[in-house]
Amino acid sequence: MSRDTERRRPARRPGYAAAAGVFAVGMLGTTLPTPLYGLYRRQIGFSELIVTVVFAVYAVGVITALLVAGDFSDVLGRRPVLLCALALAALSAVCFLCEVGLPLLYAGRVLSGFSAGLLSGTGTAAVLDLAPPERSARAGFAATAANMGGLGLGPLVSGALAEYAPWPLRLPFLVHLLLLLGAAVVVLLLPETVRRAGPRPPLRPQGMKVPPEVRGVFAPCSLAAFAGFSLLGLFTAVAPAFLGQTLGERNLAVVGAVVFSVFCASTCGQLLLGRVGTRTALPLGCLVLVAGLLLVGASLLLASLPVLLVGAVTGGVGQGLAFRAGLTAVSSAAPDAHRGATISAFFVVAYVGISLPVVGVGALAVTLGVRDAGLVFTGCDTLLVAVVGTILWRRPPPPS
Repeated sequence: MSRDTERRRPARRPGYAAAAGVFAVGMLGTTLPTPLYGLYRRQIGFSELIVTVVFAVYAVGVITALLVAGDFSDVLGRRPVLLCALALAALSAVCFLCEVGLPLLYAGRVLSGFSAGLLSGTGTAAVLDLAPPERSARAGFAATAANMGGLGLGPLVSGALAEYAPWPLRLPFLVHLLLLLGAAVVVLLLPETVRRAGPRPPLRPQGMKVPPEVRGVFAPCSLAAFAGFSLLGLFTAVAPAFLGQTLGERNLAVVGAVVFSVFCASTCGQLLLGRVGTRTALPLGCLVLVAGLLLVGASLLLASLPVLLVGAVTGGVGQGLAFRAGLTAVSSAAPDAHRGATISAFFVVAYVGISLPVVGVGALAVTLGVRDAGLVFTGCDTLLVAVVGTILWRRPPPPS
């Protein structure tokens, strides 16, 4: 084989853009059931509280994967962990395809959480690893867009298929299985970027740790992430009920589009960080998030879909800006020896935020109704974000 052939071969292999596509396909499945919860409620027969619990077990899966296997791809390589994540996503889709009651819904959501937990770190690392140095900024954008864009595409795709195509509770997952098969083929073609000269170290749970010198930065930044992710959880878990029962909108494609708008706006908010800087982005993101929450609350009082959509976009921008700024501040403040465990702790707080408040909304909805439960949620979340934003404004983190 000639040297020219050796040089050309890597150029023909998939690169960071293909890895970002794999990342997006994997994350797409985690939000695929969002517009379908109302159909499951009618078919199986359960309360709004159970809908939020079904959603919350997903977060349990994500947190477990982050704590146990957050750094496994650094030891085993990117490709094996990516293939494992895709296999778990496929098993989740099979659970929904075979669904005959709540147990398989729970199993499907837990498996989806395991998949997302593995993809969160490994997918990002694979995208960044495969990018040439001169395209590192593009690769960072690609990883961000793949993560949040994949989460947003899930409800958009399933809502459109469920509304306008046959088999509303089956076809979205069949389509996802085909996409996962294609993604697995791409992963097999990706070059492995993790190579070890010596023996492989043992696999150990990464766990979470917040060193004392980081706690002053970690506390307000993680609370901002908690509040922002609770907004994402609200739209992902109970948006169909809000739209259907409070706003009278039962078109599943519209439901999917509203949820998509939140994640799309979050991606745009994360991209704004480079323009405003971490110290300004944290309080500014909280301020924008407060505005979004107030608009969401106003949409429930006025029963207005346009106001809800504006609130979704505004809140998504604020969440994305505050989240990425908080993650940057925490990772910069953490010592090298504990950076991975500190970042895992940050994500754990964020994913607790995506689950516990939403379960609270579901519990309140049983007695107060969806509208009043949503108003209580937006009030509490607004107060939390306002306090955190004030703290960050008075005591911004050190420059990254």
